[in-house]
Amino acid sequence: MTRPAPRPAPPRRARPAAPARPPHGPPALPLDLEKLLAARLHAVKVRPYLASALFALHVVADRSVPTMAVDAHWRCYVSPGFVARTPVEDLAGVWVHEVSHLLRDHHGRGERYARERGEDGPGDRLRRNIAADFEINDDIYGDGLPRPAGAVLPSMLGLPDGMLMEEYLRTSSLSRLTSDLAWLDCGSGADGRARPWELGPEGAHGLSRRQRDAVRFRVAEGIKGRPGDAPAGWRRWADEAFHAPQPWRQLLGTAVRSAATGPGTGEDHSHRRPSRRSAAVPGVLLPSLRRRPPRVCVVIDTSGSVSDAELGAALLEVAAIARAVGGRRDLVSVISCDAAAGVAAPLCRAEHLELVGGGGTDLRAGFARALRSRPRPDVIVALTDGQTPWPAEPPPCRTVVGLFPRPARPADEEDPDYTPDAPPPWARVVMIG
Repeated sequence: MTRPAPRPAPPRRARPAAPARPPHGPPALPLDLEKLLAARLHAVKVRPYLASALFALHVVADRSVPTMAVDAHWRCYVSPGFVARTPVEDLAGVWVHEVSHLLRDHHGRGERYARERGEDGPGDRLRRNIAADFEINDDIYGDGLPRPAGAVLPSMLGLPDGMLMEEYLRTSSLSRLTSDLAWLDCGSGADGRARPWELGPEGAHGLSRRQRDAVRFRVAEGIKGRPGDAPAGWRRWADEAFHAPQPWRQLLGTAVRSAATGPGTGEDHSHRRPSRRSAAVPGVLLPSLRRRPPRVCVVIDTSGSVSDAELGAALLEVAAIARAVGGRRDLVSVISCDAAAGVAAPLCRAEHLELVGGGGTDLRAGFARALRSRPRPDVIVALTDGQTPWPAEPPPCRTVVGLFPRPARPADEEDPDYTPDAPPPWARVVMIG
Protein backbone atom coordinates (compact mmCIF):
# COMPACT_ATOMS: atom_id res chain seq x y z
CA MET A 1 0.00 0.00 0.00
CA THR A 2 1.45 3.26 -1.03
CA ARG A 3 1.36 6.20 1.28
CA PRO A 4 -0.61 9.17 0.08
CA ALA A 5 1.40 12.13 -1.01
CA PRO A 6 1.63 14.79 1.65
CA ARG A 7 -0.67 17.78 1.21
CA PRO A 8 1.07 20.98 0.25
CA ALA A 9 1.29 23.47 3.06
CA PRO A 10 -1.19 26.35 2.75
CA PRO A 11 0.41 29.54 1.56
CA ARG A 12 1.44 31.87 4.35
CA ARG A 13 -0.41 35.12 4.50
CA ALA A 14 1.70 38.19 4.28
CA ARG A 15 1.79 40.19 7.48
CA PRO A 16 0.36 43.65 6.94
CA ALA A 17 3.00 46.32 6.86
CA ALA A 18 3.23 48.53 9.88
CA PRO A 19 2.00 52.05 9.28
CA ALA A 20 4.73 54.40 8.27
CA ARG A 21 6.01 56.61 11.03
CA PRO A 22 7.20 60.12 10.50
CA PRO A 23 10.99 60.24 10.32
CA HIS A 24 11.11 62.57 13.32
CA GLY A 25 8.97 64.79 15.49
CA PRO A 26 5.91 64.17 17.69
CA PRO A 27 2.63 62.84 16.30
CA ALA A 28 0.11 65.34 14.94
CA LEU A 29 -1.89 67.03 17.70
CA PRO A 30 -5.67 66.67 17.20
CA LEU A 31 -7.84 69.76 17.32
CA ASP A 32 -9.63 70.25 20.65
CA LEU A 33 -12.91 71.19 18.97
CA GLU A 34 -14.85 71.17 22.24
CA LYS A 35 -12.55 73.83 23.70
CA LEU A 36 -12.67 75.89 20.52
CA LEU A 37 -16.48 75.87 20.38
CA ALA A 38 -16.70 76.65 24.11
CA ALA A 39 -14.62 79.74 23.37
CA ARG A 40 -17.03 80.72 20.61
CA LEU A 41 -19.97 80.39 23.02
CA HIS A 42 -18.14 82.65 25.45
CA ALA A 43 -17.61 85.19 22.65
CA VAL A 44 -21.35 85.10 21.85
CA LYS A 45 -22.18 85.60 25.52
CA VAL A 46 -20.06 88.73 25.89
CA ARG A 47 -20.67 90.08 22.35
CA PRO A 48 -24.25 88.98 21.53
CA TYR A 49 -24.56 91.40 18.58
CA LEU A 50 -21.88 89.33 16.76
CA ALA A 51 -23.67 85.98 17.27
CA SER A 52 -24.90 85.63 13.66
CA ALA A 53 -21.40 86.21 12.31
CA LEU A 54 -19.63 83.95 14.82
CA PHE A 55 -21.93 81.01 14.12
CA ALA A 56 -21.59 81.55 10.35
CA LEU A 57 -17.86 80.68 10.43
CA HIS A 58 -16.89 77.14 9.42
CA VAL A 59 -13.88 75.67 11.25
CA VAL A 60 -11.02 74.04 9.28
CA ALA A 61 -8.12 72.50 11.25
CA ASP A 62 -4.70 73.12 9.66
CA ARG A 63 -1.26 72.79 11.29
CA SER A 64 0.30 75.24 8.82
CA VAL A 65 -1.75 78.17 10.18
CA PRO A 66 0.22 80.18 12.76
CA THR A 67 -2.75 80.78 15.08
CA MET A 68 -6.23 81.39 13.62
CA ALA A 69 -7.05 82.91 10.25
CA VAL A 70 -10.03 83.51 7.98
CA ASP A 71 -10.60 83.66 4.25
CA ALA A 72 -13.05 85.78 2.28
CA HIS A 73 -15.56 82.90 2.17
CA TRP A 74 -16.00 82.78 5.95
CA ARG A 75 -13.90 79.74 6.73
CA CYS A 76 -11.87 79.88 9.94
CA TYR A 77 -8.54 78.01 9.77
CA VAL A 78 -7.27 76.93 13.17
CA SER A 79 -3.94 75.59 14.44
CA PRO A 80 -4.54 72.68 16.88
CA GLY A 81 -1.40 73.59 18.80
CA PHE A 82 -2.56 77.18 19.24
CA VAL A 83 -5.92 76.00 20.60
CA ALA A 84 -4.21 73.61 23.01
CA ARG A 85 -1.97 76.26 24.60
CA THR A 86 -4.47 79.19 24.67
CA PRO A 87 -7.02 79.72 27.48
CA VAL A 88 -10.71 79.72 26.56
CA GLU A 89 -11.19 83.43 27.33
CA ASP A 90 -8.27 84.37 25.08
CA LEU A 91 -9.60 82.12 22.31
CA ALA A 92 -12.94 83.94 22.56
CA GLY A 93 -11.10 87.19 21.87
CA VAL A 94 -9.43 85.65 18.81
CA TRP A 95 -12.85 84.52 17.54
CA VAL A 96 -14.12 88.11 17.78
CA HIS A 97 -10.92 89.45 16.22
CA GLU A 98 -11.10 87.18 13.17
CA VAL A 99 -14.82 87.67 12.49
CA SER A 100 -14.28 91.43 12.77
CA HIS A 101 -11.98 91.28 9.72
CA LEU A 102 -14.80 89.71 7.69
CA LEU A 103 -17.59 91.96 8.92
CA ARG A 104 -15.55 95.06 8.10
CA ASP A 105 -14.70 93.70 4.62
CA HIS A 106 -10.95 93.99 5.13
CA HIS A 107 -10.35 91.51 2.29
CA GLY A 108 -12.30 93.60 -0.25
CA ARG A 109 -10.86 96.87 1.02
CA GLY A 110 -7.36 95.38 1.05
CA GLU A 111 -7.69 94.23 -2.57
CA ARG A 112 -8.89 97.67 -3.66
CA TYR A 113 -6.04 99.39 -1.83
CA ALA A 114 -3.49 97.04 -3.41
CA ARG A 115 -4.87 97.67 -6.92
CA GLU A 116 -4.90 101.44 -6.47
CA ARG A 117 -1.35 101.57 -5.10
CA GLY A 118 0.18 98.63 -6.95
CA GLU A 119 1.33 97.17 -3.63
CA ASP A 120 0.77 93.42 -3.37
CA GLY A 121 4.04 91.88 -2.20
CA PRO A 122 4.48 89.87 1.03
CA GLY A 123 5.60 92.99 2.91
CA ASP A 124 2.61 94.93 1.62
CA ARG A 125 0.36 92.08 2.72
CA LEU A 126 1.77 92.24 6.24
CA ARG A 127 1.33 96.02 6.42
CA ARG A 128 -2.34 95.70 5.41
CA ASN A 129 -2.83 93.02 8.06
CA ILE A 130 -1.26 95.27 10.73
CA ALA A 131 -3.40 98.25 9.68
CA ALA A 132 -6.54 96.10 9.74
CA ASP A 133 -5.63 94.93 13.27
CA PHE A 134 -5.15 98.56 14.31
CA GLU A 135 -8.68 99.31 13.14
CA ILE A 136 -10.37 96.58 15.16
CA ASN A 137 -8.14 96.00 18.20
CA ASP A 138 -8.66 99.44 19.74
CA ASP A 139 -12.17 98.68 21.02
CA ILE A 140 -13.01 94.96 20.81
CA TYR A 141 -11.33 93.93 24.07
CA GLY A 142 -12.50 94.45 27.64
CA ASP A 143 -15.91 93.66 29.16
CA GLY A 144 -15.32 89.91 29.25
CA LEU A 145 -12.64 89.65 26.53
CA PRO A 146 -9.09 89.93 27.89
CA ARG A 147 -6.60 91.60 25.60
CA PRO A 148 -3.94 89.09 24.42
CA ALA A 149 -0.33 89.87 25.26
CA GLY A 150 0.64 90.22 21.58
CA ALA A 151 -2.31 92.34 20.44
CA VAL A 152 -1.32 94.86 17.76
CA LEU A 153 -2.44 98.37 18.75
CA PRO A 154 -2.09 101.83 17.14
CA SER A 155 -0.32 103.08 20.28
CA MET A 156 2.69 100.95 19.28
CA LEU A 157 3.45 103.63 16.66
CA GLY A 158 2.01 106.57 18.59
CA LEU A 159 -1.06 106.64 16.34
CA PRO A 160 -4.56 107.55 17.57
CA ASP A 161 -7.38 105.05 17.98
CA GLY A 162 -10.54 105.08 15.90
CA MET A 163 -9.01 105.35 12.43
CA LEU A 164 -9.70 103.06 9.45
CA MET A 165 -7.29 100.60 7.90
CA GLU A 166 -6.70 102.84 4.87
CA GLU A 167 -5.96 105.84 7.09
CA TYR A 168 -3.34 103.91 9.06
CA LEU A 169 -1.74 102.76 5.81
CA ARG A 170 -1.60 106.31 4.45
CA THR A 171 -0.37 108.03 7.61
CA SER A 172 2.39 105.57 8.58
CA SER A 173 4.64 103.17 6.68
CA LEU A 174 4.30 100.54 9.45
CA SER A 175 7.80 99.35 8.46
CA ARG A 176 9.01 99.62 12.06
CA LEU A 177 6.73 96.72 13.00
CA THR A 178 7.10 94.32 10.08
CA SER A 179 10.27 92.62 11.37
CA ASP A 180 8.76 92.00 14.82
CA LEU A 181 5.37 90.91 13.46
CA ALA A 182 6.45 88.61 10.64
CA TRP A 183 4.47 85.82 12.38
CA LEU A 184 1.22 87.78 12.08
CA ASP A 185 -1.14 86.20 9.54
CA CYS A 186 -4.92 86.49 9.81
CA GLY A 187 -5.49 85.05 6.31
CA SER A 188 -6.90 86.55 3.13
CA GLY A 189 -9.92 87.72 5.11
CA ALA A 190 -7.68 90.41 6.63
CA ASP A 191 -5.88 91.72 3.54
CA GLY A 192 -7.27 90.09 0.38
CA ARG A 193 -4.17 88.01 -0.52
CA ALA A 194 -4.81 84.24 -0.84
CA ARG A 195 -2.82 81.78 1.30
CA PRO A 196 -1.57 78.28 0.36
CA TRP A 197 -3.71 76.58 3.01
CA GLU A 198 -7.01 78.20 1.94
CA LEU A 199 -9.67 76.20 0.10
CA GLY A 200 -10.51 79.00 -2.32
CA PRO A 201 -13.85 80.02 -3.84
CA GLU A 202 -14.65 76.47 -5.05
CA GLY A 203 -13.88 74.79 -1.72
CA ALA A 204 -16.43 73.27 0.60
CA HIS A 205 -18.38 75.10 3.31
CA GLY A 206 -17.83 78.61 1.95
CA LEU A 207 -20.55 81.25 2.10
CA SER A 208 -21.90 82.79 -1.08
CA ARG A 209 -21.95 86.55 -1.57
CA ARG A 210 -25.65 86.63 -0.76
CA GLN A 211 -25.12 84.73 2.50
CA ARG A 212 -22.19 86.95 3.50
CA ASP A 213 -24.21 90.11 2.87
CA ALA A 214 -27.13 88.70 4.84
CA VAL A 215 -24.88 88.01 7.85
CA ARG A 216 -23.51 91.56 7.76
CA PHE A 217 -27.01 93.04 7.58
CA ARG A 218 -28.18 91.01 10.56
CA VAL A 219 -25.22 92.10 12.66
CA ALA A 220 -25.67 95.76 11.64
CA GLU A 221 -29.39 95.63 12.46
CA GLY A 222 -28.63 94.05 15.84
CA ILE A 223 -26.13 96.80 16.68
CA LYS A 224 -28.49 99.59 15.63
CA GLY A 225 -31.36 97.97 17.53
CA ARG A 226 -29.38 98.08 20.80
CA PRO A 227 -26.69 100.73 20.25
CA GLY A 228 -25.70 100.93 23.91
CA ASP A 229 -24.31 97.40 23.81
CA ALA A 230 -21.65 98.07 21.16
CA PRO A 231 -18.52 100.28 21.15
CA ALA A 232 -18.38 103.43 19.06
CA GLY A 233 -16.37 101.73 16.29
CA TRP A 234 -19.01 99.06 15.82
CA ARG A 235 -21.84 101.65 15.87
CA ARG A 236 -20.06 103.62 13.16
CA TRP A 237 -19.61 100.46 11.12
CA ALA A 238 -23.30 99.57 11.46
CA ASP A 239 -24.32 103.06 10.24
CA GLU A 240 -21.98 102.99 7.24
CA ALA A 241 -21.75 99.29 6.39
CA PHE A 242 -23.97 99.38 3.30
CA HIS A 243 -23.69 102.93 2.11
CA ALA A 244 -21.58 104.44 -0.68
CA PRO A 245 -19.34 103.63 -2.44
CA GLN A 246 -21.32 100.44 -3.11
CA PRO A 247 -23.62 100.52 -6.18
CA TRP A 248 -27.23 101.31 -5.31
CA ARG A 249 -28.62 98.30 -7.22
CA GLN A 250 -26.36 95.96 -5.28
CA LEU A 251 -27.51 97.67 -2.08
CA LEU A 252 -31.16 97.20 -2.92
CA GLY A 253 -30.67 93.53 -3.79
CA THR A 254 -28.65 92.97 -0.63
CA ALA A 255 -31.29 94.67 1.50
CA VAL A 256 -34.02 92.47 0.01
CA ARG A 257 -31.96 89.31 0.50
CA SER A 258 -31.18 90.24 4.08
CA ALA A 259 -34.83 90.91 4.84
CA ALA A 260 -35.90 87.72 3.10
CA THR A 261 -33.43 85.50 4.95
CA GLY A 262 -34.12 86.86 8.44
CA PRO A 263 -35.15 84.52 11.26
CA GLY A 264 -38.67 83.19 10.75
CA THR A 265 -38.98 84.54 7.21
CA GLY A 266 -40.13 81.94 4.71
CA GLU A 267 -40.18 79.14 7.30
CA ASP A 268 -42.95 76.56 7.21
CA HIS A 269 -43.61 72.94 8.21
CA SER A 270 -43.67 70.31 5.48
CA HIS A 271 -44.29 66.54 5.35
CA ARG A 272 -42.25 66.28 2.14
CA ARG A 273 -39.23 65.42 4.27
CA PRO A 274 -40.16 63.91 7.66
CA SER A 275 -38.63 65.32 10.80
CA ARG A 276 -35.75 63.40 12.36
CA ARG A 277 -37.76 63.40 15.57
CA SER A 278 -40.30 61.02 13.99
CA ALA A 279 -38.14 58.10 15.10
CA ALA A 280 -38.94 58.97 18.72
CA VAL A 281 -42.70 58.73 18.09
CA PRO A 282 -43.44 55.38 16.37
CA GLY A 283 -46.39 55.48 14.02
CA VAL A 284 -46.46 59.28 13.81
CA LEU A 285 -45.05 61.21 10.85
CA LEU A 286 -43.84 64.59 12.09
CA PRO A 287 -43.26 67.45 9.62
CA SER A 288 -39.90 69.14 9.34
CA LEU A 289 -39.27 72.87 9.36
CA ARG A 290 -38.35 73.90 5.83
CA ARG A 291 -37.24 77.26 4.52
CA ARG A 292 -39.22 78.13 1.43
CA PRO A 293 -38.39 81.01 -0.90
CA PRO A 294 -39.86 84.25 0.52
CA ARG A 295 -42.86 86.00 -0.98
CA VAL A 296 -42.14 89.61 -1.94
CA CYS A 297 -44.71 92.30 -2.72
CA VAL A 298 -43.40 95.39 -4.55
CA VAL A 299 -45.40 98.61 -4.10
CA ILE A 300 -44.54 101.06 -6.91
CA ASP A 301 -45.33 104.75 -6.52
CA THR A 302 -47.18 105.75 -9.72
CA SER A 303 -48.18 109.26 -8.63
CA GLY A 304 -47.77 112.29 -10.84
CA SER A 305 -44.50 113.26 -9.15
CA VAL A 306 -42.77 110.10 -10.43
CA SER A 307 -41.43 110.39 -13.98
CA ASP A 308 -41.73 107.82 -16.76
CA ALA A 309 -37.98 107.23 -16.57
CA GLU A 310 -38.29 106.43 -12.87
CA LEU A 311 -41.16 104.04 -13.55
CA GLY A 312 -38.96 102.32 -16.11
CA ALA A 313 -36.22 102.09 -13.50
CA ALA A 314 -38.78 100.62 -11.08
CA LEU A 315 -39.53 97.82 -13.55
CA LEU A 316 -35.82 97.05 -13.78
CA GLU A 317 -35.73 96.87 -10.00
CA VAL A 318 -38.64 94.42 -9.97
CA ALA A 319 -36.63 92.10 -12.20
CA ALA A 320 -33.58 92.53 -9.94
CA ILE A 321 -35.72 91.74 -6.89
CA ALA A 322 -36.92 88.54 -8.55
CA ARG A 323 -33.31 87.51 -9.08
CA ALA A 324 -32.48 88.39 -5.47
CA VAL A 325 -35.00 85.84 -4.18
CA GLY A 326 -33.82 83.00 -6.40
CA GLY A 327 -35.54 83.79 -9.70
CA ARG A 328 -38.99 82.66 -8.50
CA ARG A 329 -41.23 85.17 -10.32
CA ASP A 330 -44.31 83.37 -9.04
CA LEU A 331 -43.41 84.54 -5.52
CA VAL A 332 -43.17 88.25 -6.52
CA SER A 333 -46.28 90.44 -6.86
CA VAL A 334 -46.55 94.11 -7.84
CA ILE A 335 -49.01 96.81 -6.71
CA SER A 336 -49.38 100.17 -8.48
CA CYS A 337 -50.22 102.89 -5.98
CA ASP A 338 -50.83 106.64 -6.18
CA ALA A 339 -53.55 107.81 -3.77
CA ALA A 340 -55.23 104.41 -4.14
CA ALA A 341 -53.79 100.94 -4.55
CA GLY A 342 -54.35 98.68 -7.53
CA VAL A 343 -54.61 94.91 -7.57
CA ALA A 344 -51.59 92.85 -6.50
CA ALA A 345 -50.58 91.37 -9.85
CA PRO A 346 -48.26 88.34 -9.98
CA LEU A 347 -44.99 88.87 -11.81
CA CYS A 348 -44.59 87.03 -15.11
CA ARG A 349 -42.21 89.35 -16.94
CA ALA A 350 -41.36 92.82 -15.64
CA GLU A 351 -41.72 94.42 -19.09
CA HIS A 352 -45.33 93.19 -19.34
CA LEU A 353 -46.47 94.90 -16.12
CA GLU A 354 -49.04 97.67 -16.50
CA LEU A 355 -48.48 100.50 -14.05
CA VAL A 356 -51.62 102.57 -13.44
CA GLY A 357 -51.76 105.92 -11.63
CA GLY A 358 -50.88 109.57 -12.04
CA GLY A 359 -52.72 111.23 -9.14
CA GLY A 360 -51.64 112.06 -5.60
CA THR A 361 -49.52 109.87 -3.37
CA ASP A 362 -50.49 107.78 -0.35
CA LEU A 363 -48.49 104.60 -0.04
CA ARG A 364 -50.43 103.65 3.09
CA ALA A 365 -53.05 102.25 0.73
CA GLY A 366 -50.39 100.20 -1.03
CA PHE A 367 -49.11 98.76 2.25
CA ALA A 368 -52.65 97.90 3.34
CA ARG A 369 -53.35 96.18 0.01
CA ALA A 370 -50.11 94.20 0.25
CA LEU A 371 -50.98 92.97 3.74
CA ARG A 372 -54.44 91.86 2.56
CA SER A 373 -52.87 89.64 -0.09
CA ARG A 374 -53.17 85.91 0.42
CA PRO A 375 -50.76 84.43 1.10
CA ARG A 376 -49.33 87.42 2.94
CA PRO A 377 -45.86 88.54 1.76
CA ASP A 378 -42.73 88.00 3.80
CA VAL A 379 -41.15 91.21 2.48
CA ILE A 380 -42.66 94.48 1.22
CA VAL A 381 -40.54 96.64 -1.09
CA ALA A 382 -41.72 100.22 -1.74
CA LEU A 383 -40.21 102.09 -4.72
CA THR A 384 -41.08 105.77 -4.34
CA ASP A 385 -39.85 109.36 -4.45
CA GLY A 386 -40.64 109.63 -0.73
CA GLN A 387 -43.34 112.31 -1.09
CA THR A 388 -45.96 110.25 0.70
CA PRO A 389 -47.38 109.66 4.17
CA TRP A 390 -46.21 106.43 5.75
CA PRO A 391 -48.03 103.84 7.87
CA ALA A 392 -48.13 104.77 11.56
CA GLU A 393 -47.24 101.23 12.65
CA PRO A 394 -44.63 98.90 11.15
CA PRO A 395 -46.10 96.07 9.07
CA PRO A 396 -45.74 92.52 10.43
CA CYS A 397 -43.03 91.71 7.86
CA ARG A 398 -39.68 93.04 6.67
CA THR A 399 -39.78 96.32 4.72
CA VAL A 400 -37.35 97.84 2.20
CA VAL A 401 -37.80 101.34 0.76
CA GLY A 402 -36.07 102.32 -2.49
CA LEU A 403 -36.02 106.12 -2.83
CA PHE A 404 -35.74 107.90 -6.18
CA PRO A 405 -33.46 110.96 -5.94
CA ARG A 406 -34.98 114.41 -5.69
CA PRO A 407 -33.35 117.86 -6.06
CA ALA A 408 -33.15 120.09 -3.02
CA ARG A 409 -36.34 122.07 -3.61
CA PRO A 410 -39.75 122.19 -1.95
CA ALA A 411 -41.96 119.29 -2.96
CA ASP A 412 -45.05 121.53 -3.00
CA GLU A 413 -44.64 124.86 -4.84
CA GLU A 414 -47.81 126.27 -3.22
CA ASP A 415 -46.34 125.68 0.25
CA PRO A 416 -42.59 126.49 0.26
CA ASP A 417 -42.29 125.23 3.85
CA TYR A 418 -43.54 121.74 2.96
CA THR A 419 -41.04 118.89 3.19
CA PRO A 420 -41.97 115.22 2.77
CA ASP A 421 -41.84 112.89 5.74
CA ALA A 422 -38.71 110.76 5.95
CA PRO A 423 -39.18 107.00 5.64
CA PRO A 424 -39.94 105.40 9.01
CA PRO A 425 -37.05 103.95 11.06
CA TRP A 426 -38.42 100.41 10.81
CA ALA A 427 -37.74 100.30 7.03
CA ARG A 428 -34.43 99.55 5.35
CA VAL A 429 -33.84 102.59 3.10
CA VAL A 430 -31.76 102.53 -0.09
CA MET A 431 -31.18 105.55 -2.33
CA ILE A 432 -31.76 104.56 -5.98
CA GLY A 433 -29.42 106.20 -8.46
